Amino acid sequence: MSHIEIGVRELRNRTSQVIEAVRSGERVTLTVRGEPVADIVPHGQRYRWLAGDRLRSQLGVVAADPGLQADLDRLAGQTLGQL
Repeated sequence: MSHIEIGVRELRNRTSQVIEAVRSGERVTLTVRGEPVADIVPHGQRYRWLAGDRLRSQLGVVAADPGLQADLDRLAGQTLGQL
């Protein structure tokens, strides 16, 4: 996947070209005065529910915060009142 950076003013003048680039799989970073402020990315298919096989494959690719498991272990069994 390729990547482009474009300023707000240039985006206004080239909106249709940017949309076509995103449709073709490119990622676009929107900048204001040279500072990145947003990413425009191709829309992916979203699932409301993931089947077990798909969830396992996604968890293998997308890792959570390393401290999350320790936090969950520490909080396990506590009630909301105890938190």
